[in-house]
Amino acid sequence: MRISQRATVAAVVLAAALAAGCTIGKDQTGSEVGAGSIEKIDALAGAQIRVSSKEFDEQLLLGQIALVALQAAGASPQDKTNITGSSNVRQALTSGAVDLYWEYTGTAWISYLKRTEPIADAQAQYDAVKQADAANGVTWWARSPANDTYALAGNAAAIARTGVKTISDYAALVKRDPAAASTCMGPEFKSRDDGFPGLEKAYGFTLPAPQVHLLNDAVVYAGVGKGDTCGFGSVASTDGRVAGQNLTVLEDDKHFFPTYNPAIAIATGVAQKYPQLEQVFTPIAAKLDTATLTDLNKKVSVDGRKPGVVARDWLKSAGFIS
Repeated sequence: MRISQRATVAAVVLAAALAAGCTIGKDQTGSEVGAGSIEKIDALAGAQIRVSSKEFDEQLLLGQIALVALQAAGASPQDKTNITGSSNVRQALTSGAVDLYWEYTGTAWISYLKRTEPIADAQAQYDAVKQADAANGVTWWARSPANDTYALAGNAAAIARTGVKTISDYAALVKRDPAAASTCMGPEFKSRDDGFPGLEKAYGFTLPAPQVHLLNDAVVYAGVGKGDTCGFGSVASTDGRVAGQNLTVLEDDKHFFPTYNPAIAIATGVAQKYPQLEQVFTPIAAKLDTATLTDLNKKVSVDGRKPGVVARDWLKSAGFIS
């Protein structure tokens, strides 16, 4: 496909997603939010802040947390969540189609800012992203300590059969017995520099094409858990389905994967117009550590609860709303 064709397709996908908005249901942010530690901010009264997200469960959850928090602060947020693909959400932000969403520091550093070497210290990584992305009209606020990093995981049978515990073990297995290393992965993980291509380079292996099984991200977990096609697969470390499918995350012993802290990425013009928004999100982000976010994700991905309901219940239990 030529570049112009790809651009046209991406524009059509983005326009359709923005027009449709969220597919979760309007009722999840439609009810009144009671007072809690989030106080009404006069400057936000009626502000139509457009909140976006990517399409997977954690992002849908984070998007709903932002929507409810903004409602509690007195804004009139617009739900533009559930856009397919990281690049499409990023384009929506930089083009002015949406105002803010939760993005990951590692994704921005590697995929958008095209930096090949991740920074090991999480705060230093965030600071570097914040400084570099300012030139693109994007302001970064409210880093969460949760680390939703990419990972490789194996099911119980594959781990027992191969003895693989680390990614170095996995790389050795690929060289020794490629069929035993059959791996399911999502499309972004298969193509991104901070995904499988970079992993192969860092660990010095090449998985033969017949052993690479491309699936929708949501299907990877069940596919690996069942084990009919793949013993291993790409996962997100905070996804509740890792435990739900009894998968074991392989140790990234060469520390290839960068830190992926979710943080608020907001259009700089909106940040300058409503600087009070930062005080809304900072305490929320501080409470979203890895254990908390993993538990919330499990409620959505494994227990089948709606992201908006989980978001509202958590904000209430944490005292942000009543």
